[in-house]
Amino acid sequence: MRRILIASVLLSPLFFTAAAVASQPVADDAASTPVSTGVKPAQIRSSVPVELQTVTPDIAAFHQAEVVLSLKVDELGNPTSVKITKSPNPSLDGPVLEAVRKFRFEPATLDDKPVSIPMTLTLEVTR
Repeated sequence: MRRILIASVLLSPLFFTAAAVASQPVADDAASTPVSTGVKPAQIRSSVPVELQTVTPDIAAFHQAEVVLSLKVDELGNPTSVKITKSPNPSLDGPVLEAVRKFRFEPATLDDKPVSIPMTLTLEVTR
């Protein structure tokens, strides 16, 4: 019991010092930091339909398909680095890529300035 009492008496100045250091006021740097207006995501401004030149039997078998793409929308609203990440049928890939490259977007903004941003686009192809 004495050992615990002696240890707590010897260690107590350390706790008071730590509390005193933690309670010192910190300089207010928030006044010099600009406030962000936030991020506005890219939006599709115009799109074109997916044109299937030839309908193969595997495409004719379904009426609706979901194709997932990854792309980057640049500061001007143009899609770049368009890649298919999920497709139910490889026969759809070419026409879908061709159509999405013709899409135009309202570019994303950060602090009201256009920025390039990566995005994922899910396209439903129906016949």
